[in-house]
Amino acid sequence: MKFPATGPLLTDLYQFTMMQAYLDAGMVEEAVFEFFVRKLPKGRNFLIAAGLDQVLQYLDSLVFSSSEIAWFERAGGFNRRFLDYLAELRFAGEVHAMPEGTVFFPNEPILRITAPMPVAQLVESRIINLLNFETLIASKAARCVLAAPGKFLVDFGLRRAHGAEAGLLASRASYLAGFSGTSAVLAGAELDIPVFGTMAHSFVQAHTLERDSFAHFAAARPNNVTFLIDTYDTEAAAQKVVDLAPELLGQGVTIRSVRLDSGDLAAHAFKVRRILDAGGLAQVGIFCSGGLDEYQLQDLLSVGAPIEGFGVGTSLDVSADAPCLDAAYKLQEYAGQARRKRSEGKATWPGRKQVYRRYAADGTMSGDALTLESDPQDGTPLIVPVMRNRQRLAQESLAQLRSRAAAELARLPQGRRRLEDCATPYPMEVSQGLRELTEALDRQPH
Repeated sequence: MKFPATGPLLTDLYQFTMMQAYLDAGMVEEAVFEFFVRKLPKGRNFLIAAGLDQVLQYLDSLVFSSSEIAWFERAGGFNRRFLDYLAELRFAGEVHAMPEGTVFFPNEPILRITAPMPVAQLVESRIINLLNFETLIASKAARCVLAAPGKFLVDFGLRRAHGAEAGLLASRASYLAGFSGTSAVLAGAELDIPVFGTMAHSFVQAHTLERDSFAHFAAARPNNVTFLIDTYDTEAAAQKVVDLAPELLGQGVTIRSVRLDSGDLAAHAFKVRRILDAGGLAQVGIFCSGGLDEYQLQDLLSVGAPIEGFGVGTSLDVSADAPCLDAAYKLQEYAGQARRKRSEGKATWPGRKQVYRRYAADGTMSGDALTLESDPQDGTPLIVPVMRNRQRLAQESLAQLRSRAAAELARLPQGRRRLEDCATPYPMEVSQGLRELTEALDRQPH
């Protein structure tokens, strides 16, 4: 079997056991589930919705092969009604969602699935898997973008990602949130994301002389030269670059930048900048990597370090300081009747919901209203139809998603842009109609 495997068996067993129980009980009427995040991780003041495109691809391709159905027969415990249902299963329901790149806050649904109960239940695990991860990474990447405005940011995290699919989706999510590109080649080939790379310390070490490694690398990549200069002595290597530059220029090679990957990056950047400027290489930029995150980006730029770009790897692709979201996919309506979970600490608002956003006079977000879909409020509705009867109603390019994310970040109030917890929660009003429905459900016997 090739990995990553992403067929319909990539889910939890209890989805299938519930499906069979629903079928046996004749419970196949329309159900409504919503995906939301219960609370923000520590230090987060907002999240960015991402992963919808992958969810829609999954739903559109949801079909069980004969070999997959045969697995259930071998596993035992599944009846003929269930197996026949799988053989005919296709997702023909409706999907409503916040478009990717939209900023959202706790308890605001970013996706709604409307489909027959067995199908709506089946898709839970994969939907959470996709939306949770890409939203997590896009939100982490957005913090880096806010910490280093206008800087060249590259996702360097493939080698530390938790698997192949995670590495690829992290490239997508970070680019959506405003990164300039990625080191992951497959993301360039499959998603048309700009791909960037420099050189490894091993290339320098393999040469007897560091200068020769620079010359050979420039010959191999004459149109995009970035030298890694911290293998031995960073400042001495910067001087070697200065000494080599006239020879390379004579060959038509222009040095784009030098890369620092270790040590006190700010101190090295100041020293290297002086060496390059004194050697007539003011146009050569400084690119830094080496275990960076948004906090270090902020610290480096706060002292005025002369750095044009950053490679952000491990901390981004695993969202190291907040590696998970308290995300949920919960039943809101079945057979035309609103449903509500009342578990302690995990209660839900019932029914099909909409989120309306309001803006201040300066264009920044001033607050949201959570309401029933049938109960409009002041503001801009954020949840829109995106799929019906297996037909996507609109398909946006990654460039369009990037533009939306950039516009959304620009409309964040100043306090929400901080890397530390904002002193006050983002204003979210729950409509009177939604409160009344909740109270009415709570009065019903269970």
